[in-house]
Amino acid sequence: MTLLKLISQEILHRKINFVLSVFAVAIAAASWLLSDAFLRSSNLKSEAMVQAKVDDTKAHMKKLEDDIRKSMKGLGFNIYIFPEGQDLSEVYSQGYASKTMPEEYVYKLANSNIVTVNHLLPTLTQSLEWPEYKRQIVLIGIRGQVPKSHGTPKKPLVNPIMGNDMVLGYELHKSLGLKVGDQVKFMGHEFTISKTHHQRGSKDDITAWINLEVSQKLLNKEKQINSILALECNCASVDRIGEIRQELSAILPGTQIIEHDSKALARAEARTKTKKTAAQEIASMKQQEKDLQEKREGVIGVLIPFMAILCMTAIGLLAFLNVRERIYELGLLLSLGMKTSKILIAFLLKACCSALAGSLIGIVIFYFCLINGKDTFFYSYSASELVKDSKLLLTAFTMPALALIATWLPALWAAQTYPAEVLRHD
Repeated sequence: MTLLKLISQEILHRKINFVLSVFAVAIAAASWLLSDAFLRSSNLKSEAMVQAKVDDTKAHMKKLEDDIRKSMKGLGFNIYIFPEGQDLSEVYSQGYASKTMPEEYVYKLANSNIVTVNHLLPTLTQSLEWPEYKRQIVLIGIRGQVPKSHGTPKKPLVNPIMGNDMVLGYELHKSLGLKVGDQVKFMGHEFTISKTHHQRGSKDDITAWINLEVSQKLLNKEKQINSILALECNCASVDRIGEIRQELSAILPGTQIIEHDSKALARAEARTKTKKTAAQEIASMKQQEKDLQEKREGVIGVLIPFMAILCMTAIGLLAFLNVRERIYELGLLLSLGMKTSKILIAFLLKACCSALAGSLIGIVIFYFCLINGKDTFFYSYSASELVKDSKLLLTAFTMPALALIATWLPALWAAQTYPAEVLRHD
């Protein structure tokens, strides 16, 4: 009798045993694949949810940071650059520098690779009498902000004053009865009131703003300014002003730099806190997703070995029962001269056949469950997203290997049966 015929006869003679073996393998294979697919779908879903939350948080924090940055701009310029040799006590007492420096300094800064400040604004400020009205005022000549030659253009903090326009503080336009559109004379030069400010409760209320070039001509200080205003952008640094001074001094040696600390500190703390909050929320979300994934993997890590052991136990038990039932037939075959190796191989190949058939049926069951439970249990992910071809091949080869291991001892027992010992009782 050939080996193939022996195996086929064995399967046909013990159909229930063979079917039960196939069923055990099919359940184990389907459970393995379904568990892995469920774990994969859960991880994909949680990762997608976390990523959506991360993206939403980043967008929210970016908007919040932009809002804070814009609101912090409302605090005004906080870096002031004054000429070399300027007595700062004089600046503090009268509010402006008496010395001047070349206007080209601001262009020198703009054309450098400076990174610690933005929004460069040259000014010429002087306290004097408005001769036509006999009023003591603070005259400020400004132009538009000088953009840096590198980096992204910034929206100006103040609008430029063009031509013969004039902007008046609250006390001046209120007391003089001036309004937007009125024509006035200042030092013999005719101006048009283009804007008036609300009350600010500071020296700004007695300030008149005009075009920088015009003010230079009126004050006989062509191409001269007495300060450069800027807004720092190095807000996250511990020694902000130290770094700013170091960078500016390398470009404009001798100039003096002071910082309006309260504004700078508020800006720095607001931005730093916003970034820290965003980073903490994102890190917390990712950690929660990681912990949840580890818990799921732990459960699956226990379930899959349990299913494998259960499958091997079932196959081994069925093989043992089969050998026990066939012990007299085995004794007869051995007494007729059949080799023990042939019997051993027959039992092992039968186990491989049942395991291979069971693994294929298990794969079919897996796809059936995946298709019908796609929306309910697998978050609508497709089979290609949840299982790879390599996993299916691994299942098809792993199950026969487990069946061989489980059947080895019963098959060895069958092959080592002594015919005389078995047949003497019959």
